[in-house]
Amino acid sequence: MASLTANAHVEPSGPRPKRIGPGRYGVYAFLIISALFFLIPLYVMIVTSLKPMDEIRMGNLFALPGSPSFDAWIKAWSQACTGLNCEGIHVGMLNSIKILIPSVILSIAVGSVTGYALSFWRPKGANILFAILLLGAFIPYQVFLYPLVRILSMVSLYNSIPGVVFVHTIFGLPLMTLLFRNFYAGIPIDLFKAARVDGGGFWAIFLRLMLPLSTPIIVVAAILQITGIWNDFLFGLIFAGRENFPMTVQLNNVVNSSFGEKEYNVNMAATILTALVPLFVYFVSGRWFVRGIASGAVKG
Repeated sequence: MASLTANAHVEPSGPRPKRIGPGRYGVYAFLIISALFFLIPLYVMIVTSLKPMDEIRMGNLFALPGSPSFDAWIKAWSQACTGLNCEGIHVGMLNSIKILIPSVILSIAVGSVTGYALSFWRPKGANILFAILLLGAFIPYQVFLYPLVRILSMVSLYNSIPGVVFVHTIFGLPLMTLLFRNFYAGIPIDLFKAARVDGGGFWAIFLRLMLPLSTPIIVVAAILQITGIWNDFLFGLIFAGRENFPMTVQLNNVVNSSFGEKEYNVNMAATILTALVPLFVYFVSGRWFVRGIASGAVKG
C-alpha cells in the first residue's frame, strides 16, 4: 500500500509531448484544402446568383455582390423558361416530389421484405436470387432503357409518373435488398426462432419484430434513395413525359436554353434550388445516417 502511494506521486520523466505536431498540421492542411475544394464552387454559385448581370459581365468571379438581390432566385423559381414554358422550375419541383415520395416508400418496402425473407426464411434458391439481384445492380442502365420503354408502353405506363416510379422502384431493389439483408443478418437468429415458437408467421414477425428494429437501416436507405431519385436525370427524361419532367430535367432546359442572353445569376439560383432537398436531408438526418452505417447497414 505504501509502495502504491509513493508511485502515485512520481512525475513522468522526459520531454512533455507536444499537443500539435507536424503530422497534425498536415491533417489540418488537408482538411482545409478539401473543404475549400468543395466550398469554393458553392461560394461562387451563391454570390453569382445574388449579382445583377452588369456585375457578372465585369468578370470578377469571386467578388461579393455590390448590391445583393434575390431577383434571380425569384425569376428562377417562377419565371425562367424551360422550352416554351416560362413558369420557372417550381413546376419541376412539384413533379420531383410526386416521383420521389412513392418511389422511396415502395423501394424501401420491397427491399426490406426481400432482405428479411432472404435472411431468415431462406426460400429455395435464395442465394441464386440474391446473386441475380446483385448482378442487376452492376448492369448499365442503358441496357434496360429500350426494353423498359416497350414494356411500359404496352401497359400504358410510359410517359407517366407511375411509370417512372415503377422504374425507380425496380432499379432501387438490388441496393435496398443488399442493405436490409446485411442488416438483418446481424440480428441474432435466436430472436427469430423465439418468435416462431410463439406462433409468429412471416408478416407478423416482420411487422411486429423486425420492422421496429429496422429504424437505423431505414434511415440510411431513405437518405440514399432520396438523394439518388431526386438527382436522377436519365429516368425522368425518358419515362416521366414532357408534362411530368422532374426538377433536374427542367434545370437542364433552363441552363442550356439557346434563346436570349445567358443569365448566369438565374442559372446559379436554379441550380441551388434544385440541390436544396438533398442538402436539407443530409443536414437534418446526417447524424442518423452515421448511426445507421455504424450499426451494420453496409457491412457484409
